[in-house]
Parts: sequence; C-alpha cells; structure tokens
Amino acid sequence: MNTTLRIHFTDADLARTRMATVQDPLWEIALSLHRLQTSEGRWAYTDWFRDAQKRLVDKDLDRMVRELLLPLFKKGTYYPDFLNPSEAQGGLAEGITAIVETPPARIEEEVRRFAAQAAAPQWASRLTERRMREDVGEGLRLYYDTAIAPYRDYSRTCLDTEHAALGKAMLHGGADGLLAGLGPHMRWVPPVLHVTYPVEDRDLYLAGRGLLLVPSYFCWGAPVAQGDPALPQVLVYSPHRETLDSPGLCSSTAPLSVLLGRTRALILRLTVAGATTGELARSCGVSPAAASQHTTALRNAGLISSHRRGPRVLHTITPLGSALLRGPNQAEQGKRPAPDSPSARAFQPAVPPS
Repeated sequence: MNTTLRIHFTDADLARTRMATVQDPLWEIALSLHRLQTSEGRWAYTDWFRDAQKRLVDKDLDRMVRELLLPLFKKGTYYPDFLNPSEAQGGLAEGITAIVETPPARIEEEVRRFAAQAAAPQWASRLTERRMREDVGEGLRLYYDTAIAPYRDYSRTCLDTEHAALGKAMLHGGADGLLAGLGPHMRWVPPVLHVTYPVEDRDLYLAGRGLLLVPSYFCWGAPVAQGDPALPQVLVYSPHRETLDSPGLCSSTAPLSVLLGRTRALILRLTVAGATTGELARSCGVSPAAASQHTTALRNAGLISSHRRGPRVLHTITPLGSALLRGPNQAEQGKRPAPDSPSARAFQPAVPPS
C-alpha cells in the first residue's frame, strides 16, 4: 500500500517555491546508491549499472561502497538528514564541508532516529567524530568521481529538459501549472501537493518557507523529502517521463543515420533550451507538419528527445545532440568514462566490517 506525503502550501509558500538550477551532487550520490540496492527501474540504468560497478571494482572502491556508503544510505527508510545539506547546491566540495562541520548534537539526534528503525550500522554512533565524517566525505567524493561524474552529460540533459518543461508550465499556468506538471507520483489539489512517498504517511506544513524542487537523474519512482520538518524543505523527484521514441532514458548510442540540413541544424540548436513543435515551426519559418517531420528525423537519430506534456510535445536535446554541437573531438570524449583518479587508487576503506 502506497503512503502519501501531503505538502500544505500557503500563498507565501507558492511565491517561494522554486526549482534547483543545478544538480545536487549529494542527492545524486544517495539516489544512485539506492539504484544499487534494488532492481526497480534497473532497465533504465542498465549501462550505468554495469559501467559503475566495473569502475568501482577496478578502483578497489567496491568494499568501501558496501561497508561505508550503502549502510548509510538505506533505500526505503530514513537516513540522517545531515548527509544531504542544502550547501551541496553550491557543489560537492561545499556539501562535504557542511557534512564534516555538522554539530555533533544534531548528529546524535538523527542517528538515534536512524537506529530506531533498525537500519543503522553498528558504527553509526562514530559519526559524531570529526575524523569519521571526514572519512565519509572522502568516500562520497571518490564514489562521485567514479560512478556519477562520467554520466554528467546524461543527468544534465534530464535537468535541462525538466527546466524547459516546467518553465513553460509556469509561463502558461503560474504556480498551479508548475505544481500540476511534476509527474505521475504527484497530484496537485490546491493548496495541497499529494506525493507518493516511500517511508510514512504524513503531513508537511511549509509555513511560509516555500519548497525547493530538485529533479534527480537517479531518482526513480516515488519522490524523496527530508525527514526533519524543521529543516528547509526540498522535494527530490524523477524528471524522467515516458518519451515518444522509447520507454527508456535518452541514449547517446543511437546511430547517427540522418545527415543534418540547415533547418534540422537550426532545430537542433533551438532544442537546447527546449521548444514545442509550434515554436520550432515559427522560429524556422516552416509549417508545423514540416517541423514535426524534422523532429522525427532528429529523434530517430538520437539527437533529441520528445516528451508529451498535455496537448504539447516538448523537444529537448540529448547528450549525443549536445556532443554533436560541441564538435567531433568532444563528442568522442563524451562517450568514454573519465580516466582513473589517482586519489581513488590511494583510498582505503573508512571502517572495518561491522
């Protein structure tokens, strides 16, 4: 039986609700670790799952992931909120610094809640020690460099697609349009957003603080929120939508079988910011039917992805399309994983097996 998170908005909350402008690296880490713990949605991450596991083994990080990170980021249950600080919106280094600098009193309280669900590892109490938090931070950095960074083009494309879609929803429908367009796991019945939730049935009153919407490439299924209602509130959710060309995520491996002409090249550039068929037709000076034919060809070549949002179809560029615009040398580099990091080879497991 699904549980529900009911998020209650006031007029002030609607005015303060916004969308993250960049990826949150710590949420991407946490939710990618959830992907490693379940087969749910595995078909959508087949390449990542295979490549990430191989890289982690090659860099001798698999034991660290099993013994340090997976026990901390348990899927389907509460884990300490301090592991996802808001400072991570400024980058991974800022987020890790915030984790290390978390007051021990807050950590003690969150670890108690963690342990009450029988989910915490035996060594969780050591998180009050600064050295332990530094080890966790180093593990997070190494994992990010190895398993997340090589897929930044994919995840950035998903975020750009969501920005384009929700920006248009906001333009046409205001805050109501924005909240009504967040996907199948959320239902907007003003003034309450009903969210399918993996942990417990509860109500969250924003009380004028607003809500930060954080699309995550590695979020699949139910959205995720922080456990402590007193914290600045975020809602992390999946930007993946059913596309017109395939049931999976956009892929950079589709064959480039269509030679671009002037109009198609222009359309490809316009899809960087996201555009509907009608907008592309007007910008290129062609009929909607001709624009539709061009987008079909680009989509079949793997250069754009098309998403239906109500009566409109929104077209956005894929990682392969972005690489093509950047040039052939960068396109080839974008297909390969990042090279070995010397710091990864030097890493030692943060804790022994419990």
